[in-house]
Amino acid sequence: MWFIIFWGIVMIGLFAIGGFFMFRKFLKVLPKEDGKSTLDWEEHYVNESLHLWNDEAKSMLNELVTPVPELFRDVAKQKIGAKIGEIALEDRAKTIEFDHIIKGYILATPKRDHNFLRKKLNQMEIDIQPYEHLFT
Repeated sequence: MWFIIFWGIVMIGLFAIGGFFMFRKFLKVLPKEDGKSTLDWEEHYVNESLHLWNDEAKSMLNELVTPVPELFRDVAKQKIGAKIGEIALEDRAKTIEFDHIIKGYILATPKRDHNFLRKKLNQMEIDIQPYEHLFT
């Protein structure tokens, strides 16, 4: 009897956790005031800036997302790549530059993960002093 009760509580907990993450994904798919969802804008910026990416920029992005668990790494690359593309398109850049990558990486990373972000940038020996204003 105790096993059934314990298993029931575990299942309810797992369903609640799964439901929470599905609800968050659902909110990203809902259209905003402009008629496009967050995921639509991410896809737009990735597609529009695809020709700006060179091999060096792609490898740097791959290196920056290594702290992200492998299960979520593709989602993180999509989000960060979209922000980098947005910044590069706003600057009317010919290619994705180092500055675009660092700015996009900082802006696309949630504030709660900025400590991990700083640690990764320090590990890669990247001076974050010029980008301190983006951490606020």
